[in-house]
Amino acid sequence: MEDIKTMDATPQRPEGTRVVDAALTEVDLNQFIEDLKGESTWKDSDRNSITVHKSDNLVIVLIGLHDKAELKPHNAPGILSLQVLKGKIDFIVEAKKVEMEKGNMVVLHEKIFHSVCAREESFLLLTIAKTTEEK
Repeated sequence: MEDIKTMDATPQRPEGTRVVDAALTEVDLNQFIEDLKGESTWKDSDRNSITVHKSDNLVIVLIGLHDKAELKPHNAPGILSLQVLKGKIDFIVEAKKVEMEKGNMVVLHEKIFHSVCAREESFLLLTIAKTTEEK
C-alpha cells in the first residue's frame, strides 16, 4: 500500500487536507501563487509561503515576497536550490550578491549562511535535499 503524507486544513487554508508526499505528487505552482496572494498573510505581511512537497529527503516550498521583503541571514539543513519563478531578488552569500530574475537559479551547499532581498514582488521555489547527517 502506498504511503501518502498530507497537510491538514488550517484556519489559513480551510479547504481541507492536501497531499505533500506520495509516489506521484502533482503541483500546480501557478494556482499556489494565486492562492498565496489571496490569503490574509499575504495582505498583512511582507511574505507568504506554502510547503508543496515534504518527505524525509526532500522539502519544496513556494515563497512569495513583496517588494523589499527580506529573509535575514540563515542556513539550510541540506543542499538547496532557489529558483525565481516571478520577479527579481538579490541572493547574498557572505560578501557576494547574486542578482536574480525569472528563470535564474542558484544551488548552495548545506549550512552556508545566506539571505534574500526582493527587488520587486517575487515568487521563489526553494528545494532542500537533506543530507544523511540531517535526516
